[in-house]
Amino acid sequence: MKKEGCPYCNYGEPLAKFGFLAFETETSEVIVFKDQTHPGRMVVAYKKDHVAEIQDLSDEERNAFMKDVSDVAKAIQKAFHPDRINYGAYGDTLGHLHFHLCPKYKDGFEWGGTFQMNTGNLAEDFTVKEVAKKILDAYEA
Repeated sequence: MKKEGCPYCNYGEPLAKFGFLAFETETSEVIVFKDQTHPGRMVVAYKKDHVAEIQDLSDEERNAFMKDVSDVAKAIQKAFHPDRINYGAYGDTLGHLHFHLCPKYKDGFEWGGTFQMNTGNLAEDFTVKEVAKKILDAYEA
């Protein structure tokens, strides 16, 4: 069941404040996070229902979702060549299952520490669309 007001359940303005839908899989929405302080940062959100916790998914649903997370990570690696990818699954305030995939670069911003959720440094629409295209071109399911 979708939840009213949830940006991952309802496209449009709530999502557009922080993300841009790059593409969808059967299980997930793949979103460019507009804060591109870490070039190539993405969000993979579960799309079938408003699910808060990974343990609320069946084994089959969880495996499909985590495959999407892995496939997007591979696309980030191929398109942006980070030294590491950090993963964050936060939901204290939003409560919708999603993972932040945050590429990290040696000697770059926040290397060796936890990535900030929002730095307030939002990329222009052109840049966000470029990131979406790079990820989609590198994506192999």
